[in-house]
Amino acid sequence: MNYHNYYPVDVVNGLGTRCTLFVAGCVHQCKGCYNQSTQRLDSGHPFTEEMADQIIRDLSDTRIKRRGLSLSGGDPLHPANVPAILELVTRVKEHCPDKDIWCWTGYRLDELDEAQRALLPYLDVLIDGRFEQELADPSLLWRGSSNQVIHRLSQRAQESVPAVE
Repeated sequence: MNYHNYYPVDVVNGLGTRCTLFVAGCVHQCKGCYNQSTQRLDSGHPFTEEMADQIIRDLSDTRIKRRGLSLSGGDPLHPANVPAILELVTRVKEHCPDKDIWCWTGYRLDELDEAQRALLPYLDVLIDGRFEQELADPSLLWRGSSNQVIHRLSQRAQESVPAVE
């Protein structure tokens, strides 16, 4: 897996202060995509064990209280990314069980294959659906277009993430 950007402190991509990883690779090629530079699988930088270690260190840092990890892209659920993402979210839940994990994908929840669905128990929030330029709305919280759905997958998310229409 490759990634484009890693932000150790982010307050835009999810609830609270977070770490955010933008991965490479997206099959959806949405017209008007905000992150077109991340669409090619072979773009960006290799995601290494050292980068995963850095994410764990940042999430564990008590000087900057982070609520969790956000995964965006590209598409973290691109079939080529799923094995590395599964390994990362497993490590995060093991080493930082008090942190939540948010994930953005162009796939709808009902389109996920078995390998992609294996990630769901580790995710607290899934924002699904392709970006549709004709449904774009800058006033939407955590979404680019009104067709995208925020799924609160965990009990923690049910209790802490506001329901958004």
